Amino acid sequence: MRAAVYPDSGDPADIDVETVPDPEPEPGEAVVRVEACSVNHRDLWKLDGTRETGDQFVGGADVAGVVERIEPGEGEPPVAVGDRVLLCPLQTCGTCRYCREGPENYCAEYDSFDGGFAERCAVDAHRLIELPDGVDVVAAATLPIASMTAWRMLERADVTAGDRVFVPGATGGVGVATIQLAGLRGAETVGTSTSARKLERLADLGCDHTIETGDPDEMVERVGELGPVDATINHLGGPFGRAGMEVLRRGGTQVVCGRTAGPTVELDLWDTYFNHKDLLGSTLGTQPDLERVLDFLAAGEIEAVVHDTYPLAETAAAFRDMSARDLFGNAVVTPGA
Repeated sequence: MRAAVYPDSGDPADIDVETVPDPEPEPGEAVVRVEACSVNHRDLWKLDGTRETGDQFVGGADVAGVVERIEPGEGEPPVAVGDRVLLCPLQTCGTCRYCREGPENYCAEYDSFDGGFAERCAVDAHRLIELPDGVDVVAAATLPIASMTAWRMLERADVTAGDRVFVPGATGGVGVATIQLAGLRGAETVGTSTSARKLERLADLGCDHTIETGDPDEMVERVGELGPVDATINHLGGPFGRAGMEVLRRGGTQVVCGRTAGPTVELDLWDTYFNHKDLLGSTLGTQPDLERVLDFLAAGEIEAVVHDTYPLAETAAAFRDMSARDLFGNAVVTPGA
């Protein structure tokens, strides 16, 4: 079969489509014909570390497609051959305290799936979710990494109706998902971007306040003019972590899921402890989280925002566009096109 193989150079421009062996499923696994797979920042990080992943490494977690084969294993699989499906990309040990009692994304052996930038992949059949009628595969492929992560972060921050939620850099996959999902919870949303064009689209998706800036200090000033923030949902990290803490009300919460703007956050400890502010980490979510956001999509309560689709042969272009941060929403590779 054909797959987009990560190069040893780690340069997105060097991603090439090669012939690789067809997947051979283990007991309990299913072979999925991949029809769509989103590109995320974690894919760029994996590309960076290609030398550690071995020959002909194929990335891609956000798999949507059609089940071609199921290898019998323990338990009855939730899907059948021919079903249109979405993969929950969590990989866990299944036996630790968190796998037994939840939340499963706390598993010490947690990882996320790779192999979606290919014509087929073998996955844990019990991680597959049947797509509702009316939800197409490209729309579904925008959900796992971005929307599942955003929903879990809102849960961690206990966002509820009437809260004010600040999202720095709100026009990527996680940011766009957060704005929509926070709105569903009845929250007032504040999003930033350096692009006026992207902010107009964000407002169309329901963002209550848009701020055109990439400067953390200006964010603090202009968000502060709106009033204290109940929750900051931060996928950027770096200097935006400080800004995210400064705008919080007394007892507010910032949740961080990424480090694209830098691996460290500067904290004013007096402000943090004296004002009872929380800084929480969050990674992906749980399979029920993904099922819930899929239900929202099927009901028309959120919109799948696709920047563009790319045939498998143009996977390098999808990575280039992601690296350039020129996206609004998700770039989706379509191996079946």
